[in-house]
Amino acid sequence: MSRSKPISVENRDKYIDLGLNIAYYRKKAGMTQEQLAEKVDMSRQFLGEIEAPNIVKVLSLEMLFNIAGALEIPASKLLEFRD
Repeated sequence: MSRSKPISVENRDKYIDLGLNIAYYRKKAGMTQEQLAEKVDMSRQFLGEIEAPNIVKVLSLEMLFNIAGALEIPASKLLEFRD
């Protein structure tokens, strides 16, 4: 059985940026956390942790694709990080 590796500093920042992008596009779509969470079958609390800028929450590609689909945007938009 494999053990989880710690998240590197560089990737930590990317997870935070990913969460901020999800929050941005969710708000742009006029959705609450509750509405988006329901659409992608996750708890509102988990989505809140993903979007929180002070919490690193790992999510699967499957969940990333589901979130992008619910927001009706290409998944690549969520991975466009600003410098």
